[in-house]
Amino acid sequence: MAEPILSVRDLKTYYRTRLKENVYAVDGVSFDLHDGHVLGIAGESGCGKSTLSLSLMGFYFPPLHYGSGSIVLNGTDIMTLPYETLRRDFLGKQIAYIPQAAMNALNPTRRISRYVVDVLSEHDIGTTEKQMLALAEEKLTFLGLPPRVLNAYPGELSGGMKQRTVIALATLLNPTVLIADEPTSALDVSSQKVVMAMLHRMLKQGLVKSMIFITHELPLLRHVADEIAVMYAGEFVEVGPATDVIFSPIHPYSHALMGSIIVPEEGMKARSLSSIPGAPPNLKNVPPGCRFAERCAYVVPECRMPDPVLAAMMEEHQYRCRFDEQELRGKYALEVPAHV
Repeated sequence: MAEPILSVRDLKTYYRTRLKENVYAVDGVSFDLHDGHVLGIAGESGCGKSTLSLSLMGFYFPPLHYGSGSIVLNGTDIMTLPYETLRRDFLGKQIAYIPQAAMNALNPTRRISRYVVDVLSEHDIGTTEKQMLALAEEKLTFLGLPPRVLNAYPGELSGGMKQRTVIALATLLNPTVLIADEPTSALDVSSQKVVMAMLHRMLKQGLVKSMIFITHELPLLRHVADEIAVMYAGEFVEVGPATDVIFSPIHPYSHALMGSIIVPEEGMKARSLSSIPGAPPNLKNVPPGCRFAERCAYVVPECRMPDPVLAAMMEEHQYRCRFDEQELRGKYALEVPAHV
């Protein structure tokens, strides 16, 4: 297989509290992203998804700090670069970010055209303002937005239009990697479909070469991701092909997460809905062993021992658990399905 566009190894980032305590929101994350692929990252609120996206962009401003690990983008470890070089040569050009709650990311007192000029000027595109706006108009048209959006204020746009406008601004320079942090949250179903189709079209036509799609809606990733990473308490607990992780999860957390979501898909309707008891661990003082142990229905004393088995490897599917796959499948088979 070709070299990955983005390769992350053992990335650790943390928040420093006013009491000088470290909260490791991303703790030892590793993955590869290849050309043309979409990596979906799923998990409940507070698991570290958004912190990971900011970390990948190199946005290390207090209280967020870089701990250790590498982020190699197109052969360059961006963690070794001065911030000014990173901002000028990589951010927006090679890696771009659609923030969570993107509809609220725009200053209501500035026209969209000013954002366009500011973004392109900061990256020394070297064109006139008229050419900059022509480039932006072309991007807006591709995303199904009328040219009048350039002269509009954010408050004059609908929620779906604001979301697409933020995506247009993030992808003005056709970045190699696009990080989309919950890009469909707070949108109605029809607007969600429009945004999803638009992102897929950008990928297909090469305007974006690869994508990291972050969401708490695990089933949503079936329609956009090639591979899914399930995140819990700052760690990846399962990584595998999208269909396998959704329809045949291995890790107890992934299994429980799918069991708590209504999925109107064939083969999923017979499953009973369940909740995951308890709450994630305090990341200021992470307990030894498996971080899901306190909430896991299959926990045994060994799960709480230090230095647990980190990842049981298969050809394309890996998970973080002391039980082997067959043991876990046997436990899941004992669960009583709902009556249809």
